[in-house]
Amino acid sequence: MSFDLVLFGGTGDLAWRKLMPALFQAFRHGTLPEGGRIIGIGRDDLSDAQYRELIRARFDNVELAKRPKPEEFERFAGLLHFLRMDLTQPQDYGRLATTLRDRNAQTVVMYLATAPDLFTRVCEQLAAAGLNLPNTRLVLEKPLGHDLASNREINDVVRGVLDERQIFRIDHYLGKPAVQNLFAMRFGNALFEPLWRREHISNIQITIAEDMGVEKRGAFYDKTGALRDMVQNHALQLLCALAMEPPINSHADAIRDEKLKVLRSLVKWTPETLDQHVVRGQYAAGNVGGQLVPGYREEKGVDPESRTETFVALRAEIASWRWAGVPFYIRTGKRLAAREAHILVNFREAPHPIYQAPRNSWNRLVINLQPRDGVQLHLLAQGQENRRNGAMLEPVHLDLDFDKRFGSERVGAYERLLLDVIAGRLNLFVRSDEQEAAWRWVEPIMEHWAADTHGPRPYTAGTWGPSASSAMIARDGFCWSEEC
Repeated sequence: MSFDLVLFGGTGDLAWRKLMPALFQAFRHGTLPEGGRIIGIGRDDLSDAQYRELIRARFDNVELAKRPKPEEFERFAGLLHFLRMDLTQPQDYGRLATTLRDRNAQTVVMYLATAPDLFTRVCEQLAAAGLNLPNTRLVLEKPLGHDLASNREINDVVRGVLDERQIFRIDHYLGKPAVQNLFAMRFGNALFEPLWRREHISNIQITIAEDMGVEKRGAFYDKTGALRDMVQNHALQLLCALAMEPPINSHADAIRDEKLKVLRSLVKWTPETLDQHVVRGQYAAGNVGGQLVPGYREEKGVDPESRTETFVALRAEIASWRWAGVPFYIRTGKRLAAREAHILVNFREAPHPIYQAPRNSWNRLVINLQPRDGVQLHLLAQGQENRRNGAMLEPVHLDLDFDKRFGSERVGAYERLLLDVIAGRLNLFVRSDEQEAAWRWVEPIMEHWAADTHGPRPYTAGTWGPSASSAMIARDGFCWSEEC
């Protein structure tokens, strides 16, 4: 299948850090369809040869196992081309149209790895140049708007140009192998689904922690914050995967219909729950990995008086028969104690314990997302030492490490998602009504913070965030994983 992948922002950070390495891995694995062409779009005046050399040099920054050998890159470079464009100039889209018509590929993928405020303009100009054809697919990176109104504005423009089936709103967390295996674990096995409900699960925790700061993205991040950057999209998509009902089949709309039901079932915020069940923080100077690091307000590009949150912890509930009364805890932040993303499913204690067991040793399922991918099932087993009042149980766990089990067969998130776009598979992409429902639930938090004169709570870099986060979960009698 011949395809053209047009990469708007082809010299940008996302292109060389994520997209080009993912496309190369697909090329190396033999899964990238033959007859492909990758066209980088940017304002630089580069020839094809100069663009290829730019990408080759950037590959020196990726991990060693994913770097191409010289002969591999030579073959991959044959797919790379460059077109200079100013995205604000209508005549430049005419040159793109000519470039694409000359080859007439079966599928044309337009990937907008640009500033979000360019999305609507690019889409309008693509339509004006006659590039919104039936074989066109459009990929939109997050953030898609900064609130519900701006999200609707972008989606209205895009839907006026292309059909919904041609629009791929990407959330790279949905491409992670562990997240895909969450769907497989729930809906491909008979073991977990009968237990996946309020009668057996006491609480669920989603943690997405980063030990790095804002790096070179200070100016962007200061206008975005952790709630928009991580909770509204990544964290809520993970919550949907955990809480959704089994779909009728594996088709895209069947899956997305069930995710939408979860988002619409989230219990709405009240002034009381906004005060008690939402914590925002901002990192201060501290120590990470033995190195002194500055506070958020000292980062380049950040307002010295910034009230932008770098940490969010919240408690959500779902109003449904399956999940009534089960709290879902979400926390995410920068400059935390570790780079770690995981989902913790805590099961209820045995209704009538007849054995002694260590404190806080209930059954739990841990789904690791990063830095390692895998699943751990924590159980209790008979210990060897007898006690006066009976045998003591000891914690044990079953560990499925996806790296060890699948090895070189594993496919990275962006590699999976890019191949799905080219193939036209929408299963792992977000529909517009999902996005709107997520924004509708998040907006009251944003409005509450805008009226709050106290600002985010400070926390020392290298810790697990403000102590109020621990107090929030402790009020329910639970604790975060590192505290138990």
